[in-house]
Amino acid sequence: MPSSQFVLITGCSDGGTGSAMAVEFQEHGFKVFATSRSLATMSALENKPGITLLQLDVTNKASITAAADVVRRETDGALSYLVNCAARNHFMPLLDEDIDEAKALFETNVWGQLAITQTFSPLLIKAKGTIVFITSLSGYLNVPYQGTFAASKRSTEIMAETLRLELAPFQVKVLSIVTGALKTNGQTHFNDWALPTDSRYLPVESTIHNRARGQEGAPRMDARDYSRRVVATIIGGATGKFWYGASAGAVKFGTSYLPTWLMDKGVQINTGLDLLAQQQQ
Repeated sequence: MPSSQFVLITGCSDGGTGSAMAVEFQEHGFKVFATSRSLATMSALENKPGITLLQLDVTNKASITAAADVVRRETDGALSYLVNCAARNHFMPLLDEDIDEAKALFETNVWGQLAITQTFSPLLIKAKGTIVFITSLSGYLNVPYQGTFAASKRSTEIMAETLRLELAPFQVKVLSIVTGALKTNGQTHFNDWALPTDSRYLPVESTIHNRARGQEGAPRMDARDYSRRVVATIIGGATGKFWYGASAGAVKFGTSYLPTWLMDKGVQINTGLDLLAQQQQ
């Protein structure tokens, strides 16, 4: 891979998917700009040749502008790949959702992605590059307690599919990766939350907490294994949607061909909703 090709990845905190993808791109010979809200969270990428660490908060306009100035200067204004990986996870029953907290989630998972894309678009247009959005299977499933997160990720995917058409005249490709559950060492944002004292879901609060910590028993793919396949797909020139990760193929098939009641039955397993239903009888 020519050394003149550059990639910028958001959300590269240690143990996460962005960090794993940064390493994978670097091993393919790319010069990588790995970004996170704090440089201290990217210690695993320090001193790796070909990887430049940048502080970048996708919800802060000044931070985005400062990072773009650095990238523009270092790349002579041409960026081959932008990977929108920064995101916040979230678990909360919708009846108990804090609307302000939900808006903050969308600021990162939706509007932050668009702000990054808008700012770096001139560099991508110059390079005839590719923009990548990491989305989620949850956007296709009615997973209890993940309604707000799923809505944010599906919203991002709709933007990606629209951008795919709007940027085609400028020869910029857009790819959305519909991602299954991954094994990462990243921190779940809501490990320390508590339900309101009047929540109808208090009897299953521990179940919701376990799901938020990834202890629901669902199959998960190693982040590095995921990154190997995904980066190969990205640099191979793919566009549109690409499904990958644990259970991705099964969910793609199920949501396309199986009845909704059957899919709903599957996603309700180990959620505690059956216990709540029994208590109402």
